[in-house]
Amino acid sequence: MAASGGKYFIQENLGKKAPHHENYQQLWETKWKQPAEMGVYPFMFGTAKDFLPVLDEMIKRDMKEPYNWDEYAKIYFPQAEKLANIAKEAESKGEQEKASEYYLRSSAVYRISRFPAPRSEVQREAWKLGKECTLKGLSLRPHPVKEVLIPHTHRLPHEGEHIPVYHMLPSTASEENPAPCVIIFTGLDGYRTELAVWMEGWRQNGVATTVLEIPGTGDCPADPSDPTSPDRFYTSLFDWVGQQAGIDQKKVGIWAFSTGGFYAIRVAHTHADKLAGVVALGGGCHHMFDREWLDNVNHLEYPFDLANTLAYKWGYGDDVERFKKEASNKFSLLNDGTLDRPNCARLFLVNGTEDEIFPIDDYYLALQHGAPKEARFVKGVKHMGEPMSFFIIFQWFYKLFGIDANPVKQMQTLPFKPKY
Repeated sequence: MAASGGKYFIQENLGKKAPHHENYQQLWETKWKQPAEMGVYPFMFGTAKDFLPVLDEMIKRDMKEPYNWDEYAKIYFPQAEKLANIAKEAESKGEQEKASEYYLRSSAVYRISRFPAPRSEVQREAWKLGKECTLKGLSLRPHPVKEVLIPHTHRLPHEGEHIPVYHMLPSTASEENPAPCVIIFTGLDGYRTELAVWMEGWRQNGVATTVLEIPGTGDCPADPSDPTSPDRFYTSLFDWVGQQAGIDQKKVGIWAFSTGGFYAIRVAHTHADKLAGVVALGGGCHHMFDREWLDNVNHLEYPFDLANTLAYKWGYGDDVERFKKEASNKFSLLNDGTLDRPNCARLFLVNGTEDEIFPIDDYYLALQHGAPKEARFVKGVKHMGEPMSFFIIFQWFYKLFGIDANPVKQMQTLPFKPKY
């Protein structure tokens, strides 16, 4: 661990319960209201006013942990359906801009309904409906996002046949003038439907983007309980990337968010020859699976039951205790030798020092093993070190790809500002 005496960097905070774990009203007031008003994570493509009817009903029912996820999810549906109906009416009248906005606003409500993971029947329905609204909304934009089903050619028989991704290629890209490409690995709760928010900013800078989910989340076909499934999964992905004439094969990078950072660290070692550079933002590699860490995270920074959600994501269903018992031996990138492999792509580790989702200790550990790596820690800031970390990462990618761009201008493409 990074601190002396075998302690975590944030050891003194482990026992503190965050106020947003008291009830849904506190979750909204202390953690979600501001990002909802700004139209940023986890409210990408959303606006605070669309959630006020939901908030009123949650308060009326005194909703709190542990949530009944079907009951929780149902409360969002009337508002999501209302917004989708406005979108459909606008589309029927040929009002594409309005239709796009309302489809995306509906998708934001469906997203929070299935947040942090579609673990129940109603949440799985919300995921399905949210995908439909997102793709509809993105397809009606001036520069549409396309969904591609990449063949998972290296799969085992029990794994899915396709890797669903969102893909956007700048209009300037061609075989004669291929574009750099940022592959975005999503996180534990943010899937391709919302991390698509980054695609337009990269397009404006002449960079292609491909967004896909990590094992155990969204529609990822890889077996989440198999530690080797990511290697097959990403081999299939890079086979497809290598066939894209509009992508500069010498300028392919990965930007991974949160839990995706775990997979970014792994792929930087297993597929180093395919990558110009990898950014692991807010990820982990070893101590994230410590029993002591997992015993405390359900009352810290994450809005819901983090240990339970991680257990679900890694294929353990509701068996959180077995996950805590087995996870380190099974998935740790230290224990399986990944961190000590001699070959590693250029790897940039970025996080906030006060992260209470994945310990900053993991990045200190990664720096002490294997090939040299780069790191930038944002002091005094929690998970992912945002928003400062975004500017740091933009500048890193600009230099990696040899492009001249303005990080402030790119950041301005993120917040969702409703027109209607």
